[in-house]
Amino acid sequence: MSDLKKYIDDRKKRDKKFAAGYDEGYEQFKVGVMLRQAREAAGLTQEELARRLKTKKTAISRIENHAEDIKLSTLERVASALGRRLEVKIA
Repeated sequence: MSDLKKYIDDRKKRDKKFAAGYDEGYEQFKVGVMLRQAREAAGLTQEELARRLKTKKTAISRIENHAEDIKLSTLERVASALGRRLEVKIA
C-alpha cells in the first residue's frame, strides 16, 4: 500500500467529514474520467465532441474535469454523441 493510500485511509478513519467529502469527490472524479476515456476510445478530441453536442470545448473540459452535479440528460447526450448508451446502476 502506498504512503498516500495509507494516509488517506488513516485520515478517513479519524475524520468523518473528510471521509464523506473524499468519497463524494472521488465518485465525481470517476464520472469525469469515464467520460474522457469514452471520448478517447471513440477517437474524438474535446473540440470534436463539443461540435457534435453544439457546445464549446471548454464545456467538455469542465465536464471531464469537474463532473460534479452533472445532469442525467447531459450524460445521455454525451453518450449518444459518442455512439454509446448510458446505463445507470444503483448499487
